[in-house]
Amino acid sequence: MDIYQRKSRWKWYLATAGAVIVLISMFYTKYLTDRLEEEELKKVQQLKIAYETLSQEMDDTLQVDVTFQTNFFTENTTVPILLADENGNAQMGQNFGEKNDTNQAFLSQKLKEFQEEKVEPVIVSTPYGAQHLYFEHSLILRLLKLYPILQLILIAAFIAFGYLGFSTSRRAEQNRVWAGMAKETAHQLGTPISGIVAWIEHLRALREDDSEVNEVLDELGNDVVRLELIADRFSKIGSAPELTAANIFDELEKCRAYMQRRASRKVEFHFPAPELYQPITVKINSHLFEWVVENLLRNALDSMEGKGSISASVYEDPRNVFIDLSDTGKGIPANKFKTVFQPGYTTKKRGWGLGLSLTKRIIEDYHSGKIFVKKSVLNEGTTFTIQLPK
Repeated sequence: MDIYQRKSRWKWYLATAGAVIVLISMFYTKYLTDRLEEEELKKVQQLKIAYETLSQEMDDTLQVDVTFQTNFFTENTTVPILLADENGNAQMGQNFGEKNDTNQAFLSQKLKEFQEEKVEPVIVSTPYGAQHLYFEHSLILRLLKLYPILQLILIAAFIAFGYLGFSTSRRAEQNRVWAGMAKETAHQLGTPISGIVAWIEHLRALREDDSEVNEVLDELGNDVVRLELIADRFSKIGSAPELTAANIFDELEKCRAYMQRRASRKVEFHFPAPELYQPITVKINSHLFEWVVENLLRNALDSMEGKGSISASVYEDPRNVFIDLSDTGKGIPANKFKTVFQPGYTTKKRGWGLGLSLTKRIIEDYHSGKIFVKKSVLNEGTTFTIQLPK
């Protein structure tokens, strides 16, 4: 199991743990709201009985103590209630707010809302006829029902901000390490390259008239130039490279010519010939862009195992230029389209898995572009797309 599979599993474990916490919270909150709702229903029934008793005793000519009944009304400070007569006229309100309880217009509108929502009133029997007692749940109960949603939002926000903070910090640390390693590599390459150049010149002076030796030295000189190019590429990592206007067809042709000489003869290259197309100019750093294309072509050659075809196509829209590089290799699983660009991901027995990660960094950080897997089918091939701003 590679590092990214373990990372993916840990994400699922954390997501499952978070879901369990939320579910437990929701069930517990549901239990509390059900109990509170039962208590409020009991309170409404008690208010109904108190109002019926109060109405009967007030209708009696005898002087009786109604303190016990009136206490039910005064002690209800949470459940909003509205009393209406048989004709649909609002009589009184409670717990809608100090001003609203005595506002006839508000009470009439509230009664209309209850009726439109088809709220079943509690029927109160009085000597003056049946009264309709409407009620709605207390503010505390309504807020408590919303608590799981609020908790879920807060947990999600906490996780999101935490992940963003750690991710940004980790990426910044990786960038510093990458830049330091790249510059140190360029520095370390400089000394042996200078030594090889000196030895080539020394051998050339010793065998000036030997054509075979000079031919070998010419090839060694070409390889030294290549090493200098690689050192230059590494030296540019971590600092803003200079971008200059270049014809994208010319750049692709240079990469094709270099890679085709090093590829199997059973691999066919189908690249657009620069002389057949109108130039499409973009601002790039030629050394770094060639590095990107060569990485993609090298991966394509590895996936085809010495047989197949590699093609390139260029197209544009008003803002961007797109380069598609396609191969007929093994393909990439759909769930790995983003993972292939992460440091350390590789399917090779040997390799550090840094090529595509560097490629992504060069295109996105230094050229303000994008690179992504456009499509891929297992055992049929893959298409990478490079998007560069005009």
